[in-house]
Amino acid sequence: MLQVIYVTRHGFRSNWLVDPSSGNYTTFIKSPTGGAADPALTAHGVDQSNELAVRLLAAHPPIERVYSSLYYRCLQTVEPFVRKAQEAVVRDRPVLRIRGETGLGEWYGSADFEHPVPAGLEKLDSLFPGLLDLSYEPAVTPNRMGESIDELHARVAATLEALIAQCDRDGVRSILLCSHAAVIIALGRVLTGRMPATVETRDFKCFTCGLSLYRRRRSPGTETQGNNSSAKQGTAEIDADCHRQGGLVQDWSGGQGVSGAWNCELNSDCTHLSLGEERGWAFSGDESFKDMATGQSMLNTTMGLGVVVDDRSRLSGRHAEDTRGKL
Repeated sequence: MLQVIYVTRHGFRSNWLVDPSSGNYTTFIKSPTGGAADPALTAHGVDQSNELAVRLLAAHPPIERVYSSLYYRCLQTVEPFVRKAQEAVVRDRPVLRIRGETGLGEWYGSADFEHPVPAGLEKLDSLFPGLLDLSYEPAVTPNRMGESIDELHARVAATLEALIAQCDRDGVRSILLCSHAAVIIALGRVLTGRMPATVETRDFKCFTCGLSLYRRRRSPGTETQGNNSSAKQGTAEIDADCHRQGGLVQDWSGGQGVSGAWNCELNSDCTHLSLGEERGWAFSGDESFKDMATGQSMLNTTMGLGVVVDDRSRLSGRHAEDTRGKL
């Protein structure tokens, strides 16, 4: 059964703009996929991904399966590790390929318009030849009209429940997930079963190319009931527009966690990165595009839904600060 889940956020990337009144996304640097909300990593982000690959190749137990958001920046982040793992393939073991999971995709706030989606597998396969498992079918599809914070946590819980079940069935012991800031925070909460009283609580970190590690603490079916001031958050059925194979999401609150509950042993650790912790992020209330002023431009989507937390500003030498919309 699955014992260890490694989690990383994509590396440092370029940005985009969105007009909340129209849903029009624009960018100054053309994306390799052609999508305005699908930027590539910066040169620094590529350096981060190469440093991350060295760390992942030394993981114990070895990573046997990789699931990733299908956005270009995430695939680009795990590519160096997967390529090196493919070169070092062990006899009788399948070649490591990435399972593109839309349930790990970017969080977009609720809106009156449809948000972007990643490029299709055919396009991505041409950009990352031999990297993707083209036979894999995603377990969860997020709502194109965006999600509230509760809906985000429910979506992440459903995704993890499905992925863990797949790995338990296949005898996989250790996996890597690559995703985005808000998803990574929600992921920590649903795995440990610890939903804070206020969503802004800075519990689980999500620095670019940081590495988190969750270890299973008990077998499914042996959970004990617990109390939680926010027990209702993230425990309902998935929204009708967020498709999941299988139906209901199990209650993960009160310390129960998804599929047996997990301990967090690394919380976006960045000791493998030469510049350390960068571009952290935290929730800032349950905001949405519907609350934005008409005609107001927003840098990124999640920038308007949280604050950037740069805990170690080595380049400027200044103390850490929280700035909404800061790069």
